[in-house]
Amino acid sequence: MELFLEGILEAFRLLLSGDPEVWSIVWLSLWISGTATVISLGIGLPLGTLLALGQFTSRKFWISLVNTGMALPPVVVGLVVSILLWRSGPFGFLRLIYTPGAIIIAQTIIAAPVVTGLTVASLQQLDPRLQIQLYGLGASRPQVVWALWREARLPLLAALMAGFGSVISEVGASMMVGGNLLHHTRVLTTAIVLETSKGEFAIAIALSVILLLLAYLVNLFLTWVQQRSLQQ
Repeated sequence: MELFLEGILEAFRLLLSGDPEVWSIVWLSLWISGTATVISLGIGLPLGTLLALGQFTSRKFWISLVNTGMALPPVVVGLVVSILLWRSGPFGFLRLIYTPGAIIIAQTIIAAPVVTGLTVASLQQLDPRLQIQLYGLGASRPQVVWALWREARLPLLAALMAGFGSVISEVGASMMVGGNLLHHTRVLTTAIVLETSKGEFAIAIALSVILLLLAYLVNLFLTWVQQRSLQQ
């Protein structure tokens, strides 16, 4: 119990003292996971909308594939991305392995199915008569889609939160494609693994507290946006 208390106190000490190494890791974690979440939203929102509203024969197959992707093991993603970006791999010429860009790619692959799947579920729960009514009022296809997004904005924001949560806490893929390089690719989760392997449990607990605090603050903001839109 004393170890946990020591770790919590160490977390606040590191934050309040402005430790440059800790803040560098915090900002890099937020930037990488935030970027991956935004990209996954750009992929998942239109793709999920297409799967939810489209009418084509293979639709159920693609939805089941997306739902399977929601449980995609991060280490498998890390392995595949590592092979593709390795110097001798097909995309080795990009020289992205062990860079923040590689982590963003891996985290986007992890988050995109989550956002896509929850987008499909959010739009499919809407009354199908709403779409018919909108078309009957003379709305164009983009206007109908925008109206449906607004109607399902609460679960769509929940999809965004789920996507961010799936990557901010991810460690396997980030370690494999990023290499955990100090001041370059070290994020909070990989730093926690490193400190634990060194037996520095107080520091590991402190970083864990900072990670939880960061995730809470981001989700607090998104929840505020979600609940504010509920009142409008």
